[in-house]
Amino acid sequence: MIVTQEQLISEVWGPDRVGDTRGLRSYIKQLRQKLEVDPRQPKFLVTEVGVGYRLNVEETETDP
Repeated sequence: MIVTQEQLISEVWGPDRVGDTRGLRSYIKQLRQKLEVDPRQPKFLVTEVGVGYRLNVEETETDP
């Protein structure tokens, strides 16, 4: 499921801040630094260019 930038901003900071994409990008960067093995090549918090973001929660195989 893709969530638009407008949806994220509206839900987190309120509808009056919908145009503040710089703040959103800053928080996405911080989240990637905490979640991703390589934040420059995100696997979990993926940007859908021109639309928004997608959370990828595929199960990974683990060694027994």
